[in-house]
Amino acid sequence: MGLIISAIIGLIAGAVAHRVLNSRGGFLGSLVVGLIGALIGGELASILNLNLAGGMIDRLIVAIVGSVLFLFVWKKVFK
Repeated sequence: MGLIISAIIGLIAGAVAHRVLNSRGGFLGSLVVGLIGALIGGELASILNLNLAGGMIDRLIVAIVGSVLFLFVWKKVFK
């Protein structure tokens, strides 16, 4: 069940990141960006020593921030 929830959060985060940065990405692209962004966001939260409750909203916010950061860097490097 946790894997399904993580995939849904990743998909939402990736879709939001694509919208924020006005880039194109389909279902699979959004999922990949969201999952990578969730990993990046989680590491950033850990490095910054943020005290997150671990709820769905916290996970979603961290994943969105990480996804936007990942997609921004990706676009700068490969443009």
